[in-house]
Amino acid sequence: MMSRRTRELSRREFLAVAGAAAALPLVDRVAPFAREPKRIRIKSVGLDFEREPLIRPTGFKGGYLTELWQPVARLDSDSGRSHIGIGTQSVLWCDPAVLAKHSESAGNALMLSVTDRALQMVVGETFTTPVELIDRIFPELYQFACKVTGLPNLRRTFALNALVPVDNAAWLLYAEENGIRTFDEMIPAEYRSGLSYKQRAVAALPSVTYGLPVEDVVRATQDGYFLIKVKLGSPAATQAEMIEKDIARFTAIHTALANARTTQTSDGKIRYDLDPNQRYEKKEMLLRLLDAAKKIGALEQVAFMEEPFGDENEADLHDVPVTIVADESVTQVGDATRRMQQGYAGFVLKGIAKTLSETLKIAKLAHEKRLVSMAADLTVNPVLVDWNKNVAARVPPFPGVNFGMLETNGHQQYRRWSEMVSWHPCADAPWRKVEQGVFVLGDDFYARSGCIFEEPSHYRGLVSPMRGS
Repeated sequence: MMSRRTRELSRREFLAVAGAAAALPLVDRVAPFAREPKRIRIKSVGLDFEREPLIRPTGFKGGYLTELWQPVARLDSDSGRSHIGIGTQSVLWCDPAVLAKHSESAGNALMLSVTDRALQMVVGETFTTPVELIDRIFPELYQFACKVTGLPNLRRTFALNALVPVDNAAWLLYAEENGIRTFDEMIPAEYRSGLSYKQRAVAALPSVTYGLPVEDVVRATQDGYFLIKVKLGSPAATQAEMIEKDIARFTAIHTALANARTTQTSDGKIRYDLDPNQRYEKKEMLLRLLDAAKKIGALEQVAFMEEPFGDENEADLHDVPVTIVADESVTQVGDATRRMQQGYAGFVLKGIAKTLSETLKIAKLAHEKRLVSMAADLTVNPVLVDWNKNVAARVPPFPGVNFGMLETNGHQQYRRWSEMVSWHPCADAPWRKVEQGVFVLGDDFYARSGCIFEEPSHYRGLVSPMRGS
């Protein structure tokens, strides 16, 4: 294992990077509202969805998915304005217990019913910001989700994932009602510090799921990708079998990439993001994996690891020789504070999975505590990639890489990816394309906010007739 000194050096390096990043251009100062934001009343709503098949079964968290549902929520205000919000459902990521109890299609239908319930709840409601609206309805909605799934201890992420299209529609409605035209201005003043940077490039992380051929991983590095996310926590009857499978899988990937080179890192070697997705029960599992990584010469290439343990695991990680960031276990600020105390070095920001409203709170805490942040995918559609990119572009550079980080793997997973890209209102924008493993973000990206304010006609056309109040 690496020495304590190396671990401390890594933390010092991070602080140095954070300090250097502070000199980068901040988002142009956006003046707070000259008046209080409008109080908006939701008059009517609509909901529809599409089923998007995957190229092959996508494996992680000990299971597999064959399709991802894309819900579209519509909110109409008393003023006559109307906006849609798009989501991507990932029941397996949210809570594998749902798919242990229900079929894949039934699990998706249950999540969609939670979205529908949220829409019913907001009809007639008023709000000034979406944060206020989501905070108000979430406790009751979560209890509804527990009831319909039959799981009294359902993970909060299930209800949050169901809320994403409603939350996104609320943000766009809020923006138009208040004359807001950019993502930066849309963020309420109390949360802007957490998303205050303007990255000029964001690294793109493809994902290596259980069933993805190693040849595809090699091809990704040949195409310029230099940060590879490896899904661990392999399906197995016991933890001992799981770690053996994980070590074998990572060894095969690292061996195949032995000759991979990049110009984006100081030593010319690619980097790994290791993600057991909370499948490890004990710290010893994590240490065994890292010992194996050291033996094959891969440890120095591990940029960070995501969420090795379940929510209730209290293991102290201050002495672990790689950066550990929290994902699924952080659904509110209290969760983030607890993980920080355990030695987690930062958070995965996932507005496309846990709502932008909750993500703003976590990003603010990360900024205040000078912790690392990156944005991870949910295998979302192309429109949501740019919602996520707006977040990834506005957090400090990740230490050791000096870019923001954005996982995006839809191009690897969706059968109709090219057609889905064509539905993006800025499908041909240069900042949508990966060049040598990064999204290059110019002034146009920031001026247009990744085109999130430009309505995709394809998804708008899906929304069913509105229900009146």
